[in-house]
Order: sequence, then structure tokens, then C-alpha cells
Amino acid sequence: MRSDVLDKKRSAVYLSVWLLTVPLVATAKTDAPIATTPLQQILGRLPGSCQTTPPGLDEQARQRLQAFYLPFAFTPLWSDPRSLNNLVEELEKLADDGLDAAFYQPATLRRMSQNGGADPRWLACLDILASHAYLQALQHLVHGRLPQAQLEPMWRAQHTDEALTVQTLALLGVDDVHSAFERARPSLDHYQALRAAYVRMRDSPLPPWTPVPPGPLLRPGMQDSRVPALRSSLIQAGYLTSSVLELEKGGEGLRYQYALVDAVEDFQRQHALKVDGIVGPGTLDALNISPASRLDQLRVNLERWRWYARDMESQLLLVDIAGGQLSYYRNRMPVWQTRVQVGRAERATPQLKSMIERLTLNPTWTVPPTILREDKLPEIRRDIGFLARHQMRVFDQYGNRLNPYHVDWNNVRGLRLRQDAGPSNPLGKVAVRFANPFAVYLHDTPSQQLFSEAQRTFSSGCVRVEGALTLVDLLLSEGEHERVTALLETGKTHEYRLNRPLPILMAYWTAEVDASGRVLYRPDIYGRDPALRAALNAASPREQAGTHLPQR
Repeated sequence: MRSDVLDKKRSAVYLSVWLLTVPLVATAKTDAPIATTPLQQILGRLPGSCQTTPPGLDEQARQRLQAFYLPFAFTPLWSDPRSLNNLVEELEKLADDGLDAAFYQPATLRRMSQNGGADPRWLACLDILASHAYLQALQHLVHGRLPQAQLEPMWRAQHTDEALTVQTLALLGVDDVHSAFERARPSLDHYQALRAAYVRMRDSPLPPWTPVPPGPLLRPGMQDSRVPALRSSLIQAGYLTSSVLELEKGGEGLRYQYALVDAVEDFQRQHALKVDGIVGPGTLDALNISPASRLDQLRVNLERWRWYARDMESQLLLVDIAGGQLSYYRNRMPVWQTRVQVGRAERATPQLKSMIERLTLNPTWTVPPTILREDKLPEIRRDIGFLARHQMRVFDQYGNRLNPYHVDWNNVRGLRLRQDAGPSNPLGKVAVRFANPFAVYLHDTPSQQLFSEAQRTFSSGCVRVEGALTLVDLLLSEGEHERVTALLETGKTHEYRLNRPLPILMAYWTAEVDASGRVLYRPDIYGRDPALRAALNAASPREQAGTHLPQR
């Protein structure tokens, strides 16, 4: 055993020195100082000093290793077999997070620890490989396996400097890697429940699966040759018991009725589809997603939660884009939820994190350029009376009002359309504003009937809120309600700055777990899951074979 001086349980002095020097180490060139230990010498010559290069060992990873070993005077940290075994066990558990555990090379670490003997350079290579895997794993749990900005960008109004988070966590967790991994893993109920569901599904054999052939709408009471396949699919997925197979006797086997309709409605309910018992294109598409693809869907959404976890504040307005839902959180608990309408695929609602700071009461609506060009101009060219019927006024780029009959509508430049406040205004009675570069916001809407649709992708990017005035009440602090009510009743447009700004997160995921532990799937309205799944698969090269001797 090493002496207490070199023991990795050093605490206050080394931690203080490390916190002061990490910024210098992390930003400096990695020309190693004069080598005083075998580990420091090998670390300074990576990647060539060990036969096997750890996966992902780029310049940033080398700097992280230098900073990690610095407070320990570049002595090995995993020479105790128990410590290394504990680390390997935690790396293997990363499979429960939807990560490819093999990427972190637990089998290689076990093999090297058993075959290396006492060669100091061998042990140094083993130690560096273990530390690299440790730092990588914590980094991926805290920030995500993949760079969100490259795959599903999210705009954030403010960025918090978290450069020390993973390194500090790693340093403090060397003596208790289990706790380090637990602290790195998102503690959110959303993530933990989804992870538990993923483990249950991954640990069970994938059920057999019967695709349902395409065809016309299948309504309750109809006969159709696809009914046996539909029945088999729902039995295999657990929505129907095999006793229903008795109905296949005689002609009733082709009739769509009774328990089979109930099973389809249960399936629709779990997959965010319209619960009507009709097997149409949306229900058919969802039925024909294989169990293996559903497992991948959970893995994809675990990665998204690793991206979003740091954005989830105690007090928050959360817009679930794919699920078409808004939740108001207090003390990390949802106290109010409502349905929302989001952007169509060609005008997708963006992902963002911002701060709600003001309301527009009785808003006018300035038509965005894309909507003006693609939607409004064709209507105006057909019938200029469209403007009067919709209480729309025309302004030039300087804000001067124009006579619409004096405008060349076939050569429009620098014009703006503004619709007056009122019952037909698409923003309704209120717009909820927050800083963002997309000109999007939350708002009321006269199109209340659309909230009853299962897939609510109707807007041009903004978020329409059912019960928008209830949301306003939640945003207001004590004493603001009377003033805001009076301003609304005037029918005139007012900008109102909130006494108590509130963070807003608008994010996208296609699976969640309800309070009973049941997984709820959503249609991938913007078609993002396949690209993220492919990126996760491509990011995990398998373990390298070899003896892993240090280079001479």
C-alpha cells in the first residue's frame, strides 16, 4: 500500500491547489514538464507511448488527464484492484443509460489488470486508460454522449461556465466512483424513470412482432383480411390477451370489433394518437414500429435528457414540443399542465432556453416575412378586400401607414402587415414574450378547436397555449392581477413587464414515462430520431484487441 502522503485520499490541500491550477493546465499547451514518474513520462508522450490509444484521446482529453493527475503528483490512481474493479463495474452499468459500455473499454481494463504483472510502464498505461474512461464517462453523463449543437441545436439566452464541473466531480469521486457516477447521472425524475423503463425493456427478450399490412381505413365493425395480423400484433405487444383468438372461429375472425377495438384505443392512448379506434395511417405507422426500434427510441431520448438536464430549473415553464404540452413547475413539481399547438414540420418550433419577462395584452399581430410571402400575398393578390375583412393595415419599412390600393402587390418590398387586436387576431388576448432570435413566443389563439387534435402541429413556429389567461395568472406575482385584468378589459394593446421573470425551456423528445411507469411514445413530428440514433451508433467504435504493452 502507498503511504498516506501519496494516498489518493488527499483532500483539502490538493483540492485547493488543483482548483487554482486547472484553468492554467486546461488552457496551456500539453508539453509535459520534466518527467518525475513513469506515469507522467508516458502521459506526456501520448498517444505513442502506449500501444493502444484510448478512444477519443484528442488534445482536450489529454489536457483533462494532465489536470486530473496534477493534484496527485502524477501517481497511479487505480493500482488497488478493488478500486479498478469498482470503476469497471460502473462503466459496465452505462449500458443502463443507453450508452455503449464497450466504448469505455471495461473488458480491456480487466484484461490488462490480470496480465500486466508489475511493470511500472504497463501499470501506467493501464492507469491512464482507466482515468480516461472515468473522465469520459462522467463527461458523457453530465453533458451527453454527443454534441447537441451539431445534431439538435438549442439556443440559450445565457450560458453558464461549467468548465470545472466534471473535473471537480471526478477528483472528489476517485475514492467512491459509484457516488461519482450517481452524481454525474441526471437526477431528474424524467431521466430516472426513462432509464428504468429502458433497463426493463433491454433486459427482456424482444417480443415477436407482426407488421400490419397497409390498406384503407379500418373502422369498428368492418371486416378486413388484415384483422388477424392486427390482432397478433396487439397480443404480442401486450395490449390484448390470447383468449381473444377464440373470435377467429368462423367469419368473426375477420371482423374488427369488441376487445380488439378497445386494444387499439389503448395503443392509441399510449402513442399520443387520436383515441377513436380507427386504424388509419398514423395508427398503422405506429403499429409497424418494431420493438427494437422502440428500444432505440428510449435510448435516443435518454441522450436528449442528458442535454436538457442542466436547463431544468426549480421554477420553470416547460414546453414539450413533440408532445404538444406545456407544464408549469414550482419547486421542481408540475403544478399546471395544458395542451399547446406547435410549428408544422416546415416551420418547426425551435428549441430554446430563455426568460419570460413581459406580456403583450390585446396584441396586434405583425405578419412575419415568411407568412407574408407564402400565405398572405397570394390571398391579397386574389382579393384586396382580404385586408379589410381581417382588420389588417399596411405599413412601409419606416412605420408609415399606406393605402393598400396604392401598393403594387406584385412587387412588394419593405412592407409590413399588421392585424388589429380583437377576437379574430391570431394571437388572441395575450402574447408571452421572451428573448430569442427566432421571433417566436407563446400566445392565446382563436383556433381553440385545434387543441382537441392528437397531433397539434398547426403554427408557424410560435406556441399556441390552451388556457392562456390561466398561464398569465400563474406568471403574475401578488398584486399584479388587478392591474393586468384592467388593462385587458380596455381592449387596447399594452406591453406589461412582469415583476417576476420566469425561465422557459422549449425542448423535444419523443418518449416519456407516466406516473405508473408506463412508457408513452410520441410521433417524431420533425423526424429527428433517426439521425440521432445513427449518430449514437456511429460514435461507439468497439474495444481494441491486443496486449496493450507500452511502446519501447
